[in-house]
Amino acid sequence: MAEIDIALIYSLYSRRLHTIAYSVLKDHFLAEDVVQETFLKAYKNIDSVCDQQKIAPWLAQIAVRTAIDFLRAEKRKNWLPSDQSMIEAILFVSNSQDLTEKEVEQNFFQKVLNDSMAQLKKEYKEVLVLQLKYGLKEKEIACQLQLRSSTIKNRLYRARKQLQAALINKFSA
Repeated sequence: MAEIDIALIYSLYSRRLHTIAYSVLKDHFLAEDVVQETFLKAYKNIDSVCDQQKIAPWLAQIAVRTAIDFLRAEKRKNWLPSDQSMIEAILFVSNSQDLTEKEVEQNFFQKVLNDSMAQLKKEYKEVLVLQLKYGLKEKEIACQLQLRSSTIKNRLYRARKQLQAALINKFSA
């Protein structure tokens, strides 16, 4: 196969690849990064192209996959579990004037949470305590209690649902 000029390919297809990346990401700056990353990947694997007629679709496919990877990375970077955000809202107080009020709220919420957890069935309470208090993962809890991982997952789900219902009942009353 004849030598492929990467500079020529860049000048021919960079705008098209930018459009493709932008259609996935909806961000011009990230789309530019995707185009650059696409050409880096293409340069490393240019020997895998057998037919020069297929370079355009090959580059388009690389651009789409790279854009999707960038999108996933952005979502992961911005993802914050709701439980974690609640904890941070309680723990990080921005104004020292509200410190006492926040402490009272936190203590009250902790008491309500403990009371609600005390009402759970023993099997649900123990898996929830092992996960929340001791930070064990589902597999570790399963090992500790000599149960299947699916059983632990089911108990954790049911424990959270019951705890959520109990908290809703207490706060709506």
